[in-house]
Amino acid sequence: MIGGAVLASTLDLLALSPPGWGATLLSGLAKSVLIALGAFGLGLLIGTLGAYGKLYGGPLARDLLAIYTTIVRAVPELILILILYFAFTSSINTLLLSWGFERIQISGFAAGIAVLGVVQGAYATEVLRGAILSVPSGQIEAARAMGMPPLMLAWRVTLPQMLAAAIPGLANLWLIATKDTALLAVVGFAELTLVTRQAASTTKAFFTFFMAAGMLYLVISVFSTLLFARLETWARRGQVRPGTS
Repeated sequence: MIGGAVLASTLDLLALSPPGWGATLLSGLAKSVLIALGAFGLGLLIGTLGAYGKLYGGPLARDLLAIYTTIVRAVPELILILILYFAFTSSINTLLLSWGFERIQISGFAAGIAVLGVVQGAYATEVLRGAILSVPSGQIEAARAMGMPPLMLAWRVTLPQMLAAAIPGLANLWLIATKDTALLAVVGFAELTLVTRQAASTTKAFFTFFMAAGMLYLVISVFSTLLFARLETWARRGQVRPGTS
């Protein structure tokens, strides 16, 4: 009897319609996923440019990229988020005021993507750099000998072959991105962790809501793991696996 009452109370708290908080949690989850997608995409772009810059750029580009990746990977992500979030908005407004424009309010959503994207970019740079180095140099030299331009060489030779080696590392970066969105709660963005804390504080049902949030993160992780496994299988099609003949 008591167990049934507890279950009914829990279901009421997690109901989609008020006074349940289910819709609020799902809204926070959707924002977390969208930020993670934006940050992962931005990080992938930065990482691709950074990897090629480290491998084929001039001395200045390589040094600047080395400083960028070293600092981002050395400093805790929460501190980076606080620095980049507040420094970025403050710098933009300072420039606008110096040019005679009014101060603007930067969207927390856009700022979250930008901040996490910069963090993701540093790690993606090293993941993709290692993947590019795994491509047999003889194939790249053969493509150059045939007169293939750099962009075509990258698109037809390097990128297809590096993809299989890069996917496991990129999968880890995606999972990190989904969890790092929780850090945006410290700057007041209403993602899953913040709305979970608000729901728990309002109802005092801390265990119920934090367990629900944990399950939602777990569902994302399991689904993402299965998706990246399928992508890796697709990327390795035609390749001989170790131990097979």
